[in-house]
Amino acid sequence: MFFGLVKGEVGAKGRRKAIRSVLVVEDEPLVAFDNEHVLEMAGYRVAATVDEYTHAVSVIEDENVDLVIADVTLHGERTGIDLARFASGRGVSVLFVTGACPVDAQEVALGCLAKPYAPRDLLAAVAVVDALLRGKTLPRFPEGLHLFGDVG
Repeated sequence: MFFGLVKGEVGAKGRRKAIRSVLVVEDEPLVAFDNEHVLEMAGYRVAATVDEYTHAVSVIEDENVDLVIADVTLHGERTGIDLARFASGRGVSVLFVTGACPVDAQEVALGCLAKPYAPRDLLAAVAVVDALLRGKTLPRFPEGLHLFGDVG
């Protein structure tokens, strides 16, 4: 399932990346595990993988997180949109990964990768976000990625 991934791909050509540490916030255990595995195999540091708002907030407060990859639906009363509001208030970028991209959350997230997606699409979406954050030319968008605002 993880074809074409080589451990340590991130920064393999000596390029400085804006995204090194990622927080995965996902309520589906298998999706959460797959996302964590794919990101780690590609050389990202996964700060944590959690399924609810309160735990995610504590990770953002205690860890150096560059990007939150969050589903909109989470365990508990708070949603991924609530989390995106918190994270963006702390200067942490958010990419939603969800079946229905929330159009009402454009001011608190960079974009959305629609489920279902392949592991390579998740990595490609993170590469697009990284390029966006560094002000570089955006690479090819994976299928299902939509950036909010005037970008992309």
